[in-house]
Amino acid sequence: MKPYIPEQLPLKNLDWIRFITLIGNTNAELARYDGILQGIVNPHILLSPLTTKEAVLSSRIEGTQATLEEVLEFEASQKIDIITEREKDIQEIINYRKSIRFAVDWLSVKPITLNMIKQVHSILLDSVRGKDKGRGRFRAVQNWIGRPGTPVEQADYVPPEPMQLMEALSDFEKYIHYDEKDRLVQLAIIHAQFEIIHPFLDGNGRLGRILIPLFLYEKKLLHSPMFYISEHLEKYRDEYYERLKAITREKKWDEWIEFFLKAVVEQAKLNSQKTIAILNLYNKEKERIQSVTRSQYVMKILDTLFARPIFSTTDFIRESGIPKRSAIRILNLIEKERIITVLRPSSGRKANILMFNKLIEIIQ
Repeated sequence: MKPYIPEQLPLKNLDWIRFITLIGNTNAELARYDGILQGIVNPHILLSPLTTKEAVLSSRIEGTQATLEEVLEFEASQKIDIITEREKDIQEIINYRKSIRFAVDWLSVKPITLNMIKQVHSILLDSVRGKDKGRGRFRAVQNWIGRPGTPVEQADYVPPEPMQLMEALSDFEKYIHYDEKDRLVQLAIIHAQFEIIHPFLDGNGRLGRILIPLFLYEKKLLHSPMFYISEHLEKYRDEYYERLKAITREKKWDEWIEFFLKAVVEQAKLNSQKTIAILNLYNKEKERIQSVTRSQYVMKILDTLFARPIFSTTDFIRESGIPKRSAIRILNLIEKERIITVLRPSSGRKANILMFNKLIEIIQ
């Protein structure tokens, strides 16, 4: 199989009439979700577990097996009785979150660039599988997609050869800042083109999905870079891959764009539902915790529980900033009311691991 030569962007022969209704629906659903986001005073706290769930599902598309609870428990205890491979999965997920945080800081002063993408890639592959595969560097050798051990002649797909890579990436970067007829159609093209170029030896899928909320945020389609599309893409993983393959095999861009826009519609609806449920829980638990604890630290208690729904006693004291004696009294009171439950009791020097069940239930 010969290396693929990506089409130059912007694409010339899209059937824009075919997309009109879907473009309207997609923009409306995304705007509705953004309106909900704007109504939240501290979305980075309230939606922090959803960001972790996105990292879990995006990594799962690539074959990792770790669950949301395992990631949160690992962070709470830093040592958990799981196999080494699972620990590697968890570290990949933690890196995914770090990558997004870095990119958001970058976007506060600069636009999306190839240099930003390389730095995000470096964080994504830090100390995990693939760390020795050109971390933070565009590939200088040919790669291909296929089952492990498959020779290039039998590959499912062979990306552009290294000599053509920078030309394709330069065209890709220019298109990110091109004034396309519709931003969401543009995003569909950007995501697919990144996967088609496949510029790294590892981590292309995860990085391509990270670019989705970053683009929405940079172009001001969302006021917070919190769009969790991997839940839909993981659910329809086979179709996701087939639609991408059909672009390189049969130039089926229109079909891919339809699939992507429908994914954004469905995920925007689900994100809205979960965000409203989290906001309602926040308001409900604020009254309940105030009633139970009679504490001056109600907001600190709430923010800590929502930011870290699985945590150790030590975590809670440190991250809430509540004096130790008061923090322990509060934890005992809200545990008695079953606002939180013990996930793993203390043992020796290890503190309790506690869980805010209702938030975990919404996220899952």
